Amino acid sequence: MEIYNIPEIAKHVYWVGVKDWNRRMFDALIPLPQGTSYNAYLVKGEEKTALIDTVNPGFEKEFEEKINLVSSLEKLDYLIMNHAEPDHSSAIRYIMDRAPDSVLVTTERGVKMASLYHELPEARIKIVADGDSLELGGKTLRFIEAPWLHWPETMFTYLPEDKVLFPCDFFGAHTAQGVYDEDIEDLIPLAKRYYGEIMMPFGKMGAKALEKIKDLEIEIIAPSHGPIYTNPQRILEPYAKWTAGETENKALIVYVSMWGSTAEMIRTIAETLLKEGINVRIYDLAVSDIGDVARELVDSRAIILGAPTVLGGMHPLALYGTYLVKALNPPAKYGVVLGSFGWGGGALKQAGEILVPSKMEIVGTLQVKGRAREEDLTKVKEIGLELAQKMKS
Repeated sequence: MEIYNIPEIAKHVYWVGVKDWNRRMFDALIPLPQGTSYNAYLVKGEEKTALIDTVNPGFEKEFEEKINLVSSLEKLDYLIMNHAEPDHSSAIRYIMDRAPDSVLVTTERGVKMASLYHELPEARIKIVADGDSLELGGKTLRFIEAPWLHWPETMFTYLPEDKVLFPCDFFGAHTAQGVYDEDIEDLIPLAKRYYGEIMMPFGKMGAKALEKIKDLEIEIIAPSHGPIYTNPQRILEPYAKWTAGETENKALIVYVSMWGSTAEMIRTIAETLLKEGINVRIYDLAVSDIGDVARELVDSRAIILGAPTVLGGMHPLALYGTYLVKALNPPAKYGVVLGSFGWGGGALKQAGEILVPSKMEIVGTLQVKGRAREEDLTKVKEIGLELAQKMKS
């Protein structure tokens, strides 16, 4: 018999999720240096039992065993799907096949999204809308539509009797460590990294969701990745800043350098900004964790890109970094693009084309042929000084 840790996070509310200690990549894009967790919760009422979300493929058996240690899976009444992404919904059919009387509860959009991955029997689906609730006997599940956090069908589930909010991916963090927020000292940087990677493009929708839940009594936030917050303000306060697009007096510098010329320009502008009292973060894209870059994007006021030319365009890593900035839609106000080339340019033109739709003001650009000479570095310093003044004003 397996021995599992199944925390009771509130009276008759149990964490029955799984920890994926060894996973190192998510969506073939996001590095996971500390693994992750797929959190699911079992809520036992006096009359009925509900399961909130499921787990990633490959963990179905462990998931089933944990549920059965708390309550008979066969007698499960409701399966709540807050979000249709496979890391939370892939075990839906597995659970429903073993709980023959269970009903899937989700939004109308949720049914459509889930049908992309599962064949769901229509007779076993209950569609809920914003404000609807479900009685379990002494416990009530109230549903809050929160679209585009980060898929169109997302909803939150709220348990008013115990003041627990189940927001699925919102407020999450990719780490397999700890059970509660107090267990992880460096949790907020992890949560900020997660926000930058996943939620930042949907900041406006995040702000709307915070407005929706502002009057709820919340004592526990139980997301679907990472630790459970028994101190909700620890995550609510930074999310209020992040979703509002508040920036710090900080410049994020991301660059690639093949033969040192672009790197010299980057060092020059970094030192110029530091002398002006600007907080600087520098990442060489050839060796950096892209998750760290995403974290810094959340509140950087300026972004500086260093991009050498390769075969008439940007170095592939610089191209990736530029596209990431465009896709994640950070709140940065100002931008600078620096680069170098040998026998033919093109990087700056391509960078400009990609960044045109962004709201950033491009303070300056400079492209040099070969190594950066003294007059080139003087121009870089001038761009740095202008940028610093704009950032401070």
